[in-house]
Amino acid sequence: MHRRHGSRAGLEQALVQHGLRLCGGFLPTAGDALPALPDGQRAAVVWLAGQAGSACWAAFAESPFHRDGLPDPMDRWSKSIGDALARALGGVALFPSDGPPYHPFQQWGRRCEPLQASPLMLQIHPEFGLWHAYRFALVSPLLEPGDWSALAAPVVPAAEICSRCDGQPCLRACPVQAFTGNAYRAQACAAHLHQPQGRECMGKGCQARLACPVGVDYRYVPEHAAFHMRAFARKH
Repeated sequence: MHRRHGSRAGLEQALVQHGLRLCGGFLPTAGDALPALPDGQRAAVVWLAGQAGSACWAAFAESPFHRDGLPDPMDRWSKSIGDALARALGGVALFPSDGPPYHPFQQWGRRCEPLQASPLMLQIHPEFGLWHAYRFALVSPLLEPGDWSALAAPVVPAAEICSRCDGQPCLRACPVQAFTGNAYRAQACAAHLHQPQGRECMGKGCQARLACPVGVDYRYVPEHAAFHMRAFARKH
């Protein structure tokens, strides 16, 4: 992507070839404490790039990062894409794994999309449910006039999702009650995954997440779900 294509439409086109989506953007303020841009340029916009469902899985699975046996393959894949786009824009790419201190991606996400907190301590999207994630942010000095007006408009909140959910099945589905509605018992989850009884969770994905009735069409394919479960288990 050439620098002159730093528009929203240009970014969407550049991301879609990797199975990624442009999740939105926001106009930064001094309080965001963003890093300096190359050549002392001023940050004009922050774009968030991420995934919905398993749209990115084929591109990632075919990449050398998935096959090289080195740690954190999806993070490294994301970094290769984000850094290349940032160079084309004359900006910088920021990643959820940067830190500590870590960038406030969840706060940034709420400035871009109508997200809500869920009982699983994940942000739920009105269309994608719990099956979405942010891969990187692009801090760019380029902002097309037509994009500015859309970014200046506030995000319209969606109707309440989880409080209206009949019975909140996500809180009943976990076999070790790792989710209380107010906290996540990560060690209980990890211990279960390392036992024979945890094979279903390891192979198909988090049972609590799968129980959510929102965004079922975006549930991760089994290979994608298993990849994340293995990565979580290795770190715990």
